[in-house]
Amino acid sequence: MKTWQKLVVALVFVLLAGVPWFGSDVLVQFGINALLLAVLAQGWNVIGGYTGYPSFGNSVFYGLGSYGVAIAMVQWHLPFAAGMAFGVLLAVVFALALGVPVLRLRGHYFAIATLALAGVMAAIVSNIPLAGQNIGLVLPPLNDDRLFYGLALGLLVLSTLVVWWLTKSRFGFGLIAIRENEDGATVMGVNTTLYKVAAFTISGVMSALAGGIHAYWITFLDPESAFDISLNVKMIIMAVFGGAGTVFGPIIGAFSLAAVSEWLSSEVTSIASLFFGAVIVAAVVFMPRGLTHLAARIRQRGWRYFGDNVRENRL
Repeated sequence: MKTWQKLVVALVFVLLAGVPWFGSDVLVQFGINALLLAVLAQGWNVIGGYTGYPSFGNSVFYGLGSYGVAIAMVQWHLPFAAGMAFGVLLAVVFALALGVPVLRLRGHYFAIATLALAGVMAAIVSNIPLAGQNIGLVLPPLNDDRLFYGLALGLLVLSTLVVWWLTKSRFGFGLIAIRENEDGATVMGVNTTLYKVAAFTISGVMSALAGGIHAYWITFLDPESAFDISLNVKMIIMAVFGGAGTVFGPIIGAFSLAAVSEWLSSEVTSIASLFFGAVIVAAVVFMPRGLTHLAARIRQRGWRYFGDNVRENRL
């Protein structure tokens, strides 16, 4: 990373850190939501962007993290930190138990298999008395948006550092090799099963931590909201729109799309639900590598960049 890029990152971090102190309550609440979405996008980026496995199962990890906090705090009367640890434990166990069989699938078969996981998990939780069944759980309220903002920002920084480490480590190079040519990576000595399960687990832990923070923030949880597949779609769109397989692309995508979506929801409610579908179609057609790739190439190729992408995809 160049010096000027480091300065820009530091400046952005300082600005984000100052929002709870200088921004309005509405801005802080929007910030919490946007930061958590950015964490989810970074989590998906590990398995989808770097490993090349388009997972629709990260919403399961999000739900497990949420229920880990809820069960620990409501049913066992444990502190929030213990609930976060329990949620992470659930996510790790789930990733290790299902990672090996599910990650044997590739491409759209893997996507379909993970797509079914959220519905199955929601049905299971709906029949567990400890989890409140269909009624859900109500967490003890804590009206401290500054605290939740700080937790969300800290988690995003930690997640981004993990992704940055991937770009420098042998483990990260192994994931990229799997993404580009898994059979070739195996021939070169990469333990693809171990690498994929590890990436799936790291991705799940990020999502679980975000789910735990969000559950305590909103103070209510039920199976439908905890294992909402549309949240997984948002993760993918944000990561792809910003630039999957890059360090800062998912963050850029999450903040930009969250801001536009918030504006549409408040100003043009009737078309807000169509926004994400339109975005992913436009992104795939005109800039399939995301905003980060667009920023790097638009100066060289100008408006031809979009036309070249259309021709390359034979559209």
